[in-house]
Amino acid sequence: MLTILKQDNVGGLQIKSKSGWIDAPPIPSSFVCNIGDMLDRMTQGLYRSTPHRVQNLSTSHRLSFPFFFDPNFNVEVKPIELKDVVVNDDKSDRWDKASVHEFRGTYGEYLLNKVSKVFPELRQTVL
Repeated sequence: MLTILKQDNVGGLQIKSKSGWIDAPPIPSSFVCNIGDMLDRMTQGLYRSTPHRVQNLSTSHRLSFPFFFDPNFNVEVKPIELKDVVVNDDKSDRWDKASVHEFRGTYGEYLLNKVSKVFPELRQTVL
């Protein structure tokens, strides 16, 4: 739902915009808060999960210790009733071409489906 990450001075975080990847320069003593897919789903797209990546182009090592705030593995994440919210569910924006708004099932199923696209052996290990 949310990822919170303390900034460092090495940087490397990039956010995907309509025009391509843009740098998110580090701000001293700050935290980055990334909106996750489940918050996007719960708010029917009012708060969007943004594709992001890290490219360490420096000569320094970069360590990240994110705090992930996620739903229970076995809970079905349902949209909150919001008035006048229009969902732009453009799957082409996503690396996996999946829709968080069309998904039905538990958070655990969603997470396993998403991660197993990158690490296919994970599904057998967890189940």
